[in-house]
Amino acid sequence: METVVKIDDGIAPGGAAAGRLESLDVLRGLDMFLIIGGGAMFTGFAKAVDWGFLNALVPQFEHVEWEGLHLWDVIWPLFMFVVGVAIPFSTAHRRAAGATDRSLLLHAVRRTAILFVLGMAAQGNLLLWDLGKLWPCYSVLHGIGAGYLIASVVNLRFPPKARAWITAVFLLVYWVLLMLIPVPGVGAGVLTPHGNAATWVDQLILGRFHHGTNTWFLSYLGFASSVLLGVMAGHVLRSAQTTKAKIAQLAAAGAICLALGLVWSLTLPVIKLLWTSSFVLLSGGLSFLAMALFYWIIDVRGWRSWAFPFRVIGLNPIVAYMAMMLFDFRRIGNIFVGSLLPRVGPWDGLLSNGAAFATLWLVLYWMYRTRSFMKI
Repeated sequence: METVVKIDDGIAPGGAAAGRLESLDVLRGLDMFLIIGGGAMFTGFAKAVDWGFLNALVPQFEHVEWEGLHLWDVIWPLFMFVVGVAIPFSTAHRRAAGATDRSLLLHAVRRTAILFVLGMAAQGNLLLWDLGKLWPCYSVLHGIGAGYLIASVVNLRFPPKARAWITAVFLLVYWVLLMLIPVPGVGAGVLTPHGNAATWVDQLILGRFHHGTNTWFLSYLGFASSVLLGVMAGHVLRSAQTTKAKIAQLAAAGAICLALGLVWSLTLPVIKLLWTSSFVLLSGGLSFLAMALFYWIIDVRGWRSWAFPFRVIGLNPIVAYMAMMLFDFRRIGNIFVGSLLPRVGPWDGLLSNGAAFATLWLVLYWMYRTRSFMKI
């Protein structure tokens, strides 16, 4: 039995013959690959070979402590971007099937609620069934859900050109709030891990349920902006323009976002944990460029065979993420390679992480072969 792919871009799985935007699946899959094993395997390989240029890249697979941007900090906003790319496709498909704006909005609300619950299960201790240990706002799925819902409303209510202006307003308003809200005992415009307006608002709302240094409620404006940048890319990809024009527009949007983000970072630091407006633009610019590149390689040039392992992941990203968070695939993988680990010296990390990834990928491959695509 087949279920519809969960990102719900309005086109059933089936490859190029079915008219699917395969580059979106592959980019999503590559993003998830890094999370569920790619990053760990790279660092394990770098440790084993001990080559200088690889060792210099290892920090890129770690989050910056506060200010700055590494590759690892782009993974979450890239996923939010591809969620946004899918929205125009999904909306058009559902409208063609007779869906009303009200039903589309209710669908978005339902999906957001499910993402919130899954986020609490994955990272918020929901499955401990202990209210004293629950962290209701401590998951990337929370940020994705909030950004998706706001972006869906904007997509339903406003034309494409207005969405760009709304995104700009969101980013500017968020900046103003961070700079002007006077935090008791700290003051206004302070952007330290525990002395900023976004964290203070979270503490006011969540009380004893507040946990960690990621920020949420004020950051909804940033989350929504990351998804809306993807919506704009999706609108370009759905248009009747030539492929050359589409790639040019995506690349130009990426360059503009990068330039604006760099200029803005001179007064507003790039801070992922706050999801600052400068961070949104820099990560969004990189996402636009990645989307343009993957669209050209896969959907325009047709170079697809190399991307199959990523497409398998990209068709079931929520399954991949939840499985990684809830099950110890390293322990499962070590059933097969555990006895080898003491014998391979510095290659033990790569072997262990590789076995864990292979175990999860085979589960996803089985789902792909049986056409089981999780829908939320």
